[in-house]
Amino acid sequence: MKQFFIVLVLTYGFLSEFSNAYANTIEVCETCKISTITEAIATANKGDTILINSGFYQEGEIIIDKPLVLLGINKPIIDGNSKAGILIASADSVVINGLIVQNIGVSYIQEYAAIHISNSKYFTIENNELREVFFGILVEKSHYGLINNNQVSSNAVNEVSSGNGIHMWHSSNIIITNNHLSQLRDGIYFEFVTDSHVANNISINNLRYGLHFMFSNNDSYYNNQFINNGAGVAVMFSKFIEMKRNRFYKNWGSASFGLLLKEINDAEIEDNIFEENTIGINIEGSTRINYKNNNFIRNGWAIKIRGGCYANIFDHNNFIDNSFDISYNSKMNDNSFDNNYWSDYTGYDLDKDGIGDVPYRPVKLFSYIVNQTPETIILLRSLFIDILNFSEKVSPVFTPDNLVDATPKMKKIQ
Repeated sequence: MKQFFIVLVLTYGFLSEFSNAYANTIEVCETCKISTITEAIATANKGDTILINSGFYQEGEIIIDKPLVLLGINKPIIDGNSKAGILIASADSVVINGLIVQNIGVSYIQEYAAIHISNSKYFTIENNELREVFFGILVEKSHYGLINNNQVSSNAVNEVSSGNGIHMWHSSNIIITNNHLSQLRDGIYFEFVTDSHVANNISINNLRYGLHFMFSNNDSYYNNQFINNGAGVAVMFSKFIEMKRNRFYKNWGSASFGLLLKEINDAEIEDNIFEENTIGINIEGSTRINYKNNNFIRNGWAIKIRGGCYANIFDHNNFIDNSFDISYNSKMNDNSFDNNYWSDYTGYDLDKDGIGDVPYRPVKLFSYIVNQTPETIILLRSLFIDILNFSEKVSPVFTPDNLVDATPKMKKIQ
């Protein structure tokens, strides 16, 4: 990833020098010689900058077919009149900066977008406000791009008639950073996207997922916030993913979770906060994943492990005030739990080394019962359930007998 940043900086440095030396500037405004963006693009040469002055532009689809910089001055508004997409770029080295793009058409057979990038390299989409969109930024078969500091929003009511904020397909080496995405279907969507990085974004109040990965390898997402979405993040059928320092907060619902992992291999999940989600992490068919230094706070289930999960390591995590810390649907366990803090742990530490002298069993019998019969959740705080959980802890019958943390921490891990 660092090499990509260096390549990106060098590339844009070269383009900047080329632009300063050879490119022209074309000004667009109501009283200018050129009054439409479409005319300015037709007039421009490769590498030119088009300055779009404050105003209201309604031109239908605007095709960008050569390397250009579109730079908005005082946030000009480009309006799609709710008919189709607007800015469509199919050239390398396109820059779109400082625009308000609004009122995108809705279609059940076409992916109309405020900004559509196709078969492009070295593109930049920065400092834009995209409102009332179907798709916000749609990128396909494109590489080496930067999507930074954009606001993308809509008023999505159902998944069928809504699109995604930033939608990536068959692309690579993309940086998506500092964007705010709200009231869409998915905030960010990846399908067949490799070697890309998602950082410092806020994805909030979206219908389905804050971030959605499908068939995408060697990607990372750091320092993002996924708040009050239908579900926080889904990562499926991918490998070599880094998920670090993110916050998954208040993703509530009968089928909701902070993070869904399905068929994921060889990943790192570190330093994240899972707080007040129905399920912190829902895991299925995922192997060789390191879960380290995460905080699971006041979730319904902190971690729900389904079938096909092997060789995972849970180390130095905090489990605080969750209704259930760990849920298993099998008696077999091939995962390790060591050096975690469990707020429900009631053991002692006679030698004062900070590690409990009694191993902790995080899987309760009642969590097994709820998995089989969800309606029994109404008995959660009853004395009868406390007795059942104690009996299972003493002599495991229904839960994995080797699923223990032999070295539980006595104090919260900082």
